[in-house]
Amino acid sequence: MAEIAIKTERRTQFVDVTARVARLVKDAGIRSGICHLYVSHTTAGVMINEHDDPDVACDIEMAFDRLAPRDAGYRHAEGNADSHIKAALAGTAAAIFIADGQLDWGRWQGIFFCEFDGPRERRLQVKIVSDE
Repeated sequence: MAEIAIKTERRTQFVDVTARVARLVKDAGIRSGICHLYVSHTTAGVMINEHDDPDVACDIEMAFDRLAPRDAGYRHAEGNADSHIKAALAGTAAAIFIADGQLDWGRWQGIFFCEFDGPRERRLQVKIVSDE
């Protein structure tokens, strides 16, 4: 298993980690398998979506803010209930098939680490499993 260290700079921030994950897959040297991604934080997530146009990530961030506004009278005492809700919506895990030694996905897809309670130092766990 490998980890990618991520330092976020804003409370809500989508960090494109596509190239870092692709490098781990290449370095693993397997031709066929699966790449598992996992976030072990309750106020962060991982998402696969379009990464060619950065406006898409901005639009998704804004949509999350509309779905779970920061100040909505939540009962959670720490003041970050919206962050927990957003992480639940994004999800904490993703999986991508590996074919011919690389991530096998759509042309525009990329991987985002989703920060909802930053700025913080975080980690994304990556497990690459061969099926050969």
